[in-house]
Parts: sequence; C-alpha cells; structure tokens
Amino acid sequence: MLEARYRKLRELLASYGSCVVAYSGGVDSVFLAHVAHDVLGDKALAAIADTPSLPRRELREALDLARRFGFPVRVIRTREFANPDYLANPLNRCYFCKHELFEELIPLARAEGFRVVVYGENASDVGDHRPGAQAAAEFAVRAPLKEAGLTKEDIRELSAMMGLPTADKPQMACLSSRIPYGEPVTPEKLRMIEQAEDVLRDAGFRDVRVRHHELKAGHLARIELGPDELERLFGEPDRPRRLAEAIKRVGYAHVTLDLLGYRRGSLNEPEAVPAEFRRTS
Repeated sequence: MLEARYRKLRELLASYGSCVVAYSGGVDSVFLAHVAHDVLGDKALAAIADTPSLPRRELREALDLARRFGFPVRVIRTREFANPDYLANPLNRCYFCKHELFEELIPLARAEGFRVVVYGENASDVGDHRPGAQAAAEFAVRAPLKEAGLTKEDIRELSAMMGLPTADKPQMACLSSRIPYGEPVTPEKLRMIEQAEDVLRDAGFRDVRVRHHELKAGHLARIELGPDELERLFGEPDRPRRLAEAIKRVGYAHVTLDLLGYRRGSLNEPEAVPAEFRRTS
C-alpha cells in the first residue's frame, strides 16, 4: 500500500538522524527534500549543483521551490567539466557526473555533521540504464525512495497530496543527455540546447527535448515533443516556421521534428548508440 511505503520512507529518514539531499528540482528530489525536512527539520539540508548541464530556468525554479516550502538549500559548484572522461561523453557519462557530485557532498556532510547523503533514485529506476547508481554505491549514498519501494507514480501521487507543483512536472534529465554518446560535451553545445528548449517552453510546450547533432554542414536540432503536444505544434499554420526560425537564431543550421515524439532515453536506443559502445550497453 502507498501509505505503508510512505511510512517506511519517513522511518528511514528518521533513522539517519540527519542527511544531505542531492537536490535538482526534479520530481523525486523535491519530494525527497520536502519529506526529509518535514521529518528531520534543520537536520536535513538540500544541496544543488550549479553546473552548465543544469538549465538556468531549472536552477531558479529549484531555489524558488525551496524558499516556498521552507527547506534549506545550498548551491555548490561541481567540476565535471574539468574531467576529460565526462567531456568525451561515453555511455557511462552519468557516472562521472554523479561521482563528482558525491565527491563534493560527502565532505560537505562530514564537515557540517550530517550523517548520511541521500539521492532521488526510486523503485521505478531499477533495471534502467543508470551509471550514476554505481557512483552512489561507491560513496555509500543512500536511495531511501527506492529502499521504501516508492515508484515514480507513487511519488507523483504523494507530491500532489502535499501540494508540490512538481507532481505533474515532466521528466527532466541534464542538458548533456541531449548529445549523442561519443560526441563531445561542450558548454557551447549546452548553451544552444538550453536556448532552443527555452524557445519551445516559452511557446507553451512542456515535454521537450532538443537533441543536438553535429553535421558537416553545421548543427542540427532534432526536436522531441510529448505525443500529446505534437498535434498542438501544428494547431497554427505558421507556428512550426516561427519556432524553427527562432531555434536557428540560437545557432542551428537545421531544425527537424522527431515524429515519434519524446520518449525517455531515446539516445539509448540501439540505433542511436555508436557501434563501439554497443558491446558495453
């Protein structure tokens, strides 16, 4: 039962005595930070990494949410962009990102007397391609949502009951996830992706990904929209052209629409993974 799983989460958090929550402003981390603060009060601290892979809009919204719901949050700087292994964008890129994050959070927790570091992996993530979980295991970072058996659907339902505006927030992976494996991650590419996605969000679209592809004749933006939003894109005859022109001003030479729409992990699909990575995927 949902009530029992939620009670288990609260019991786990209480058993820690104190914790630092790896916070991103997404559905899972907002819920976890909110509940941790409710259980532990000022013995729970949310910490968010200010990095080029986090859209500025997401950072602002995450900090606004913390203020609105009264849980403390610390902004930290991570240095994954100084790591050539991360920049090379291998299949386990997320491992290097999470490793850097936890390498910052563990000393922070120790220095300020927090006993445990936790992050938002949940029971729905089991079996998914999640290299970050390896980094979490290496640093003994706990995943109380997963340990309590709470799924993504559970977390959305509980978030709605608590009045958290993230209850129906679309999935939001980092900007680096928009770049195909094996193509280098650069701040300039992330800037283009962020600005292109802002164009679409400012136009009212919620479930948005702009996949960044390098061509001989310039950059290509491959737009993925939620299946229920594809029809709305063509609701006004001139809208596709206006949006394409705005995205081209970001620096893209070509703008395309993926007719399959947004689906989680599309760059993990076999045909999207470079041949040299497939044996390890």
